[in-house]
This record gives sequence, structure tokens and C-alpha cells, in this order.
Amino acid sequence: MAQVEALQQALGSVRFQAQGSEEGFLGQTEDKINSLFEPLAKGLGDFVFAEVTVFGITFPWIVAWLVVAGAIFTLYFGFIQFRSIKLSLNLLRGRYSRPDDPGEITHFQALSSALSGTVGLGNIAGVGVAITIGGAGATFWMMLCGLLGMASKFVECTLGVRYRDQHEDGSFSGGPMKYLSKGLAERLPGSGGRMLGKVMAGLAAVMILLFGIGGGNMFQANQTVTQIRNVTGGEDGALGGSGSALVMGIILAVVVGAVILGGIKSIGKVAGKLVPGMAILYVGACLIVILANVTEVPAAFGSIFHEAFTGEGVVGGVVGALIVGFTRAAFSNEAGLGSAPIAHSAVKTRYPVTEGLVALVGPFIDTVVVCTMTALTIVIADSGFWNDAKAKYAADGTTADGVTVTSSAFETVLPWFPKLLTVAVVLFAVSTMITWSYYGQKAWTHLFGKTRTSERIYQSVFCLFIVIGAVLTFGSVLDFTDAVLFLLALVNIVGLYFLAPYVKQELARFHTALRSGDLGPRREQPAPATADEIG
Repeated sequence: MAQVEALQQALGSVRFQAQGSEEGFLGQTEDKINSLFEPLAKGLGDFVFAEVTVFGITFPWIVAWLVVAGAIFTLYFGFIQFRSIKLSLNLLRGRYSRPDDPGEITHFQALSSALSGTVGLGNIAGVGVAITIGGAGATFWMMLCGLLGMASKFVECTLGVRYRDQHEDGSFSGGPMKYLSKGLAERLPGSGGRMLGKVMAGLAAVMILLFGIGGGNMFQANQTVTQIRNVTGGEDGALGGSGSALVMGIILAVVVGAVILGGIKSIGKVAGKLVPGMAILYVGACLIVILANVTEVPAAFGSIFHEAFTGEGVVGGVVGALIVGFTRAAFSNEAGLGSAPIAHSAVKTRYPVTEGLVALVGPFIDTVVVCTMTALTIVIADSGFWNDAKAKYAADGTTADGVTVTSSAFETVLPWFPKLLTVAVVLFAVSTMITWSYYGQKAWTHLFGKTRTSERIYQSVFCLFIVIGAVLTFGSVLDFTDAVLFLLALVNIVGLYFLAPYVKQELARFHTALRSGDLGPRREQPAPATADEIG
């Protein structure tokens, strides 16, 4: 169980402290709710994160479920994530888009919206824990898992657009709620297929809604308030009073509410500016540390590749490094979980597979770039805190706080990094809340109907829970919602296996259009794509 708990920390499920609510009415209410959810959280968590042993190798089954799916789709689609990368980038730039394509947002805005829901504290804290537990070698396995996850993302986001609905107001709804219900009914004709699709779609909607309120909302709000409080002097600082968390929560709710009221178009515009800014800010800080230790770069890469296959100094050896690396990556980019297709389904396109090709860039940015940059920074900085943390974990299984591991690496070169980290955490948290508000809204309307009143009720509830999350922790509730999100992978990937042949059909249809030149602006059509572009 200790190993499972350590692995769960590596997911980025970082627990936090209540904001001055340990006593009084709020504290008592929190304790009662936690005690109610504790058995539910433990039971579901024990199932979702349970370990299995195959050929002497022990690992969480949910990790294998996600990684194996990525490997199968990689083979089934002929390594699509590698041979079509140039085409993906051209699509992202809008080369083959028309202004009158059906949809609400551009390819770039759709990708940014989805990334704003995955790039977050887990890339900072979760990687810190993973590198402490799995050593430098875990980085290699993170990268490999991220590359495999690109294929899963390609499949689910293509299906998200193929089976999306257009509403009377011109908006679109997609994601697992649509392709599970409509796709399985098409794949399995008859009442059995329709019933199976409806049940699986309903389960997906409930899971997305629960996590949207918990992990995608309350957790983010609490982490933001905690980080701001820590850099302003803690409990004795200017924001240490019991009422400061409430004020900060209200401010966050107002900011998020102002964006989500505008729907996916507003979210896409904000994400299109916020996500690149976040990436430049954080990756730039990583590069400063790396360049300051540029002579150590070859040795760091040597350690990453050497320890990936030897597992020196790591509990569990090479298998331990592999498991932790795969775990961090699989739970970072959300490939196969079914959440990202909701945002990608609003894209402007006539060919569903175009968004699948754009979406596969997501795990590359989230895992191969951002997570790897964090890991490389920690390895190169080789801080005393990180080395002590590794020794402590090897000795008694105690896992250090991931944020502190990462922060200590930056502080070797940037003493003022905690302030920059605060800005990054706030940006990551706000962007995640914005995106998950949209995911949750689509799940809500699937369950309760799409009307203006229904949407406004949901948005009000979502913003209310931002304030609640800023003040209280509800740790057991969030443990429960974490498990619920990854349980979604079980439902979603079963659907992806059934519907993968339709993705091949969409890919073939798009390749035919590419060869004919029937793409791009009507007046200035680009020349037919070359064989190299098509892949």
C-alpha cells in the first residue's frame, strides 16, 4: 500500500492544507463530509489504483490499461504520431482551414484549450515526486509513454469531432458522451448497441462532472491560495488571516466566471494566449537553469538513459523507474481518458481526423516537452534537497513534497524562483479551472439538458465551488474524484477499441482530399499535399 500511495503522489494528486478551517463550524462541516466520503474514496481508489503482478512485475493496472492502449493504437495506425507530425503542424497553422468550416474555434485554440486542462501543477509537483522515486531514468519512460499517448489522443479526438452535435444556437457538443452513445449504436446495430452506448455515455458524463467540480476546480483553487499565502509570509503574512482565503476564492471565481460565461469561444481565446504564455514562462525558467549548468547536460542525459535500463539507486530497479515514469506520463497528458475530446470537438473543420492530427501534439507538449524539461532541470541542478529526498525514500519510503523538489532545483540558479512559481501555479490553476468548467458543463447538459437556464445554474455552482475549494480541502472528496477520473479510462478506451475502424475511414477520406487539393481557402487553395506531408 505504501508503494501505491507513493505512486498516487507521482500522479500529481498533491494534498494540501485547509485555509484556517481546522476549528469551528467550517472545520466541523469539512470533517463530517470527509468522514462520509472516506470509505467511498478508499474503496474506489483501492480498485482504480490496485496493483497487479505479471511475470514478476508489479504495477497499477490502470497504468497498463492506458499504456497498452497507446501501444496498440500506435501499431494499428502505423506510427501516425511520427509520420504525420509535419501535417499536424500545418493543420495547427491553419493551412488547410476555411473560414466557413463548421465549428466554433480554430485548431490552435482547440489545442490550447485542451492543453490548459492538462498542463498544470502535476507537471511541476508530480514530476518532482516521480524523479525522486524513480530516479533520472524515470524521465526516459515518461517520454516514451508520452509518445505512445499521442496515438490514443489522435483516436479519441477524431471520434469527438465525427460524432459531435450542432445545436440550434450554433454551438457544438462532443466528447465521450457523444461518440460512446452514437458510435456504439452505429458499430453494434440493434437495441443492445444503443443501450450499451447510452449507459457508457451516461457513466462518462457523471465521471467528468464529478472530477470537474473536485480535481478540476476545488483542488486548483486551494493550491492557488496556498501558494500565494506561502510566498507572502505564510500564516503570519499579509494574507495569513482567516478571511483572506475567502477573498482570494471570490476573486478567482469572478475571474473564471467572466471567462466561462462566454462559452468555448471565450475559453479558446483566453487559452490561446494563456497557454503559450505559461509555456514560455516555465520552459524559459527551465532553460535558464539548464544553460547555467550547460557543462552538466551530457552527463544528465547519460544518467537518464543509463538509469532507465539499470535503475541504479532506485527502489525496484529498472522496473521501479519504468512504472513511475509511465505513471507520471499517463496521468499527466490524460491521453485515453476522454476529457480532451470535449474541447477538440468544437473545432472548425469538415474533416474530423484533422483535429485528431492536431490533438496528438498535446501529449508531446505536455509530457515530452514540459514534463521532460522539469525532470531535466531537477537532474542537472542536482540539488542537495533532491539527493536527501531520494535517500529518505530509499530508507523508509517517505516521499518529499514534489513542489519543493522542483523549486529547490530552480533555486540553485534562481533564488527568486518561488515568486515565479507562484505566478506559474496561479496561471496553471486558472487555465485548468476554465477548461474543466467547459468539460463539466458538457457533461451537465448531457445529463440535465442543454438550456440557457441549465447552463447558468451549472456555471453558478462551479464558481461557488471555487470559493469553497479556496477555504476548505475536502481531502477525501478529492481522493474520490481523482479515482473517478481514471475510472473513466476503463469506459472510454473500451469504446475507442470498438470505434477505431471508423477513425481509419476518416483518415482515408482526408488523405483523398489532400491528394486532390480540395482543402484550404476556396479562392486560394494550396497545391495538393505531397506524399511527405501526408505521411
